[in-house]
Amino acid sequence: MPAIEAVDPARAAECLAISVHEAGSLALSMFGKPLKNWTKGASSPVSEADIAVDTLLRERLGAAGSGIGWLSEESPDDPARLKLRFVWIVDPIDGTRGYIAGLPDWAVSAALVDNGRPIAACLFAPVTDEFFMAVAGKGATRNGKTMAASSGTKFAGARVAGPKNFFERLAAIAPPFTVVPRIHSLALRLARVAEGTIDAAIAGGSSHDWDLAAADLLVHEAGGALTPSSGEPLTYNRAVPRHGMLVAAGRDRHAALLHLLNDPRLAPS
Repeated sequence: MPAIEAVDPARAAECLAISVHEAGSLALSMFGKPLKNWTKGASSPVSEADIAVDTLLRERLGAAGSGIGWLSEESPDDPARLKLRFVWIVDPIDGTRGYIAGLPDWAVSAALVDNGRPIAACLFAPVTDEFFMAVAGKGATRNGKTMAASSGTKFAGARVAGPKNFFERLAAIAPPFTVVPRIHSLALRLARVAEGTIDAAIAGGSSHDWDLAAADLLVHEAGGALTPSSGEPLTYNRAVPRHGMLVAAGRDRHAALLHLLNDPRLAPS
């Protein structure tokens, strides 16, 4: 696959928007209907809708022969992507478990990565008709309206989302906070941080590039940050596209959370 030297992020976002809208419509047309589903690996569910949406996105984004690599949860991994500057990173249905169960908290997630960082991203939650979009340096929107992560540094009273066992440990050393109901889609959970309806979100240690790339740009462009406890930006399109525990919040609260995350009392017993 011949590499390309430049991509306009705004034009890439336009391409993503059209493709992700269509993919969401396809997923919605299959939602709530009897579907073949199975388990891959230890416990990751897959349905025929995941595969159909993945196929559509790959066709629409034109990864084959375009000079842009491809990394998707539902496609065989092609190591050729590691030599390319630009890569599409896709989760056809993020939150498949909820999708199969007939719950609304799933989304289609896609981003374009340039040298390991997202430059264009779209996330579509079709059941609630929410379309999130971001372009590097241009901000982030929800249904066309600019959004912003919540401000402030205080953790007291914060609305948080993430693993129950982590928040049980955090409650012993932090002021009182509110844990919001579980959101099956990690990408959608992070988008709630970007729009300011959740103040902070934690991702456990088993997330992958396809769960994160689009939401990462949404959070960043909305004035927030998504990082591991080290505070370093995430790098995508690595040989092993997996990440450890992550925290997302508005930048000031994110800095305060990093301090908490590094408290030795939070280490699992």
